[in-house]
Amino acid sequence: MNITHLLEPLLDKSMQEANAKQTPREYLGASRWGEECGRMLAYEYHKTPTDKADRFPGKILRVFDMGHDAEERVATYIKEAGFHLDTETTDGGQFGFNAADGKLAGHCDGVIHSGPIDLPYPIIWENKGLNDKSWKETAKKGVKESKPVYYGQLQTYMAYLDVPNGSLFTAINRNTGEVYAEFVEFNPQDAQALSDRAARIIQTTDPEEMPRLSENPAFFKCCFCDYQKTCHGLAAAPSIVPSSQELPAWITNSL
Repeated sequence: MNITHLLEPLLDKSMQEANAKQTPREYLGASRWGEECGRMLAYEYHKTPTDKADRFPGKILRVFDMGHDAEERVATYIKEAGFHLDTETTDGGQFGFNAADGKLAGHCDGVIHSGPIDLPYPIIWENKGLNDKSWKETAKKGVKESKPVYYGQLQTYMAYLDVPNGSLFTAINRNTGEVYAEFVEFNPQDAQALSDRAARIIQTTDPEEMPRLSENPAFFKCCFCDYQKTCHGLAAAPSIVPSSQELPAWITNSL
């Protein structure tokens, strides 16, 4: 007897309640600096209420958990392959930074100090767990083009943690177990641009001081933004709904 309809709502409810109890970040996290829309980031930083009462349904929260599991698994694989990877500092904390009186901060997955591949150690390590479609896109196009938010993370960590030798970005395919690995070089100009925009966001008193990604509320990325109505002053969402092929990466990664 299939009882999914009975169990899943209970799992969703408990996860959503636990998520709601988490202390909100008081800083703009480096994992978000690469987001295309500066106004969205400003809304997030200033804790502007979203248009949706339930921003993260249980399914999405489980996907986030799967991402943490993927990080632990790949870290184990890398260590067993002969790399000296540290995922914690000597006092047991994460490798991270904070700046601007704690208003800017970030934590990377780890630092690789040596290994069987000839790379300019030490280097930053960052891992993601992706679905098959997203993984294939990343393997084909590379992280900068296919996942600019992740690329922004890498550049920020290299700059703020003073590890300019480079980064190892890995992504595990949650469907097949394949691992994509890319060495990403430090780009000071990109890192500076990300830092400058982040600084501007925390200095704003009104999120609407930051530019929109698009002036068209029916633009497909705006359609799926948590702040679409707030940003564009809409009483209701526009009637134009993009096809699944046009969904932004943060949604398609979770399907």
